[in-house]
Amino acid sequence: MKLLIVIVSYKVTDLTIDCLRSLSGEIHRVPGACVALCENGTGPEDERRLREAIDANGWGDWVTLTAVIPNRGFTGGNNLVIRPALASSDPPQYVLLLNSDTIVLPHALDALVQFMDEHAHVGIAGSRLETPEGAVHVSAFRYHTITSELDRGLRLGFVSKLLSRWTTSPPPSAVACETDWVAGASMIVRREVFDAIGLLDEGYYTYFDDIDFCLRARKAGWPTWYVPDSRVIHLVGCTTKISTPVTHGAKRRPRYWYQARTRFFVKSYGPAYALLADFAFLFGFAIWRFRRWVQRKLDPDPPHMMWDTFRNSVLFAGLRPKVVENPVWREWKGISP
Repeated sequence: MKLLIVIVSYKVTDLTIDCLRSLSGEIHRVPGACVALCENGTGPEDERRLREAIDANGWGDWVTLTAVIPNRGFTGGNNLVIRPALASSDPPQYVLLLNSDTIVLPHALDALVQFMDEHAHVGIAGSRLETPEGAVHVSAFRYHTITSELDRGLRLGFVSKLLSRWTTSPPPSAVACETDWVAGASMIVRREVFDAIGLLDEGYYTYFDDIDFCLRARKAGWPTWYVPDSRVIHLVGCTTKISTPVTHGAKRRPRYWYQARTRFFVKSYGPAYALLADFAFLFGFAIWRFRRWVQRKLDPDPPHMMWDTFRNSVLFAGLRPKVVENPVWREWKGISP
C-alpha cells in the first residue's frame, strides 16, 4: 500500500461525508491509496449514515469503516486503525492523518506523496491549511518553550517583537521548509517513523499530541517539513468547538486542553521546566489582564483561563506525566464532567 489516509469522526458526520466527497476526486491521483475511517463513538445512527453515504456514492472500493464505542479520543481513534494496517501483510508506505473537518483541494494528496518520495530523509510533512475563503492558517509551528509561554500570556507588542524568534506561530512560508512541528489536521508520516517511535501517545485525548509526535520523531532523527503545495481547507474548531470567535463569546476551554499542555511540558522537558513554563505564562497573563482592564479592551480569552491554567499546572499534576482525562469516558461511567 502506498498511502493510508486515516480519518476519525466524532459528532461531525456531515463534515466527514464532505471530507470523503473531496477525497473522491483526489484519491486516484495516488495509486495504492485508500482511506480508513473510524467512527469514534458517536453512535449506531451515525455509523449507519456513514455506511449509507459510502455505499450510495460508490466509495467502498477505497474506504473502509471501523466503528467503536465509546469514544477513544483523537489519538486512540487514529491508533485503532493505524495499528492493524502497520501489522498487515501490505503495510502503507505513508500514513496521512486527516481531520474530519477538512476539505482536500486538488493535488493536495499527490503533492505530499511526491514530496516525501523525493525527500527520503524527511519523516513527517504537513499541508498548508486554509479557510474556505482562502486565507492561510498557521500550520507550521515552533516548539512551545518558557519564552513562548511568557509571550503567549503577556501580549505586549514590543516584547513580542523582541521574542519573535521564539514565537510558536511564525508567518507561513510560501515554499517548502523544515519546521519544528505541523498541525495534525493534515500530517503525513513515513512508516519508518512509526517503526522508530511507535504510534500516537494515547496519554493525550486530543491537543498537543501532534507536537509530541513531531518532537519524538525529531529526537529519533526524523525531521518535519511544511509543504504549502499541498492545500487543505480546515474548518478550525468544528470538531472540538474550542476555537470560537470573540464576537460570539469565548467558551471556557475544556480541562483536557490544559492537562494535555501540562503532559507535554512534563513529558518532553521535565517537571522543573514545566513549572517555569507555568510561571512564565501566569506572570505574563496577569500583567495582560490588568492592562486589558485598565485600557478597557475587549476580553478575548476563555473564561477562567488563569484559574484553569493554575489548577492544571505541574504544581497539582505532579512530577510525572499524567494521562489526560477522556471526557467521554467520564460521561460513559455516569460521572458528571
